Amino acid sequence: MQITLDSIRDSLSSISSLIIDKPEDYISLAPAGVFLLVYVKNEEVCVLLNKRTDRVEHHKGEICFPGGAQDTEDATILDTALRETYEEMGIIGKDVEVMCKLDQVSTRSSFVITPFVGIIRQSYPFHSSQIEVSEVLEVPLSLLIDKANWREQVVNGQSGEMAYAYGEHLVWGATARILTQFLELIVPNLR
Repeated sequence: MQITLDSIRDSLSSISSLIIDKPEDYISLAPAGVFLLVYVKNEEVCVLLNKRTDRVEHHKGEICFPGGAQDTEDATILDTALRETYEEMGIIGKDVEVMCKLDQVSTRSSFVITPFVGIIRQSYPFHSSQIEVSEVLEVPLSLLIDKANWREQVVNGQSGEMAYAYGEHLVWGATARILTQFLELIVPNLR
């Protein structure tokens, strides 16, 4: 199946919001906003991820989307996601075509993440933060939908959480849950 930016736009066009802002289960969690950014590289649609450094406060060395915790100066959680994406990757907010927001997910570190899907232009000049980002990962969607790269994670002694292998990296946890929701929206009958 050929995935294009237009097919992604079509798949997400009817999604106004799947989110329930502040569900009871999330009231005690710190809000965070992230961007699942897609773009074309070498004629293939890619997803932007990064590997966090060991110098950050939370999720050291993990693979994640650009984004982070909400600050008091952020008017909305979308402002948070845009600010953090700029701080981590140098992506200017006006350069992001915001498509939709996905379901909130919680993390083991007491955050509730609001993920947004956005499109950026091809050959975007990333300027990653050396303090926060140790590696920029440009992952082709074709690899993420290839079941040969799927892994099952054991969480709290129970199997069933999806993870994605990308070279030497493993995308798991909240990032994998966000990816799974996105992929299920853009690829009919994925599972």
